[in-house]
Amino acid sequence: MLRMSGTTIQERPLLQNNDSQKEDRWYVTAFNNDVNTYLEVIVILMLATDCTEQEAYDATWEIDHYGKAVVFVNGEQQCRHVAKIISSIGIRVEVSPEP
Repeated sequence: MLRMSGTTIQERPLLQNNDSQKEDRWYVTAFNNDVNTYLEVIVILMLATDCTEQEAYDATWEIDHYGKAVVFVNGEQQCRHVAKIISSIGIRVEVSPEP
């Protein structure tokens, strides 16, 4: 990935289940690779998580500089859906529950 500076961590609000009980928190972590460009990662993060361009850029910078970043926080089903979209361009992702 290209080298750029500046980062913040953004967290998405939790959604409610149909039964109005709060879901457990799950995380999607995206990992750096030598294949995808900054632009590709920014676009897929925006599509997958409905984040702003700035949030996607910040997460991409973190992935590039730290090797990985949490890019989405929500319930398990939503995280698995987001991970599937992100991984569709070859980015390795991990879905894990809150410790």
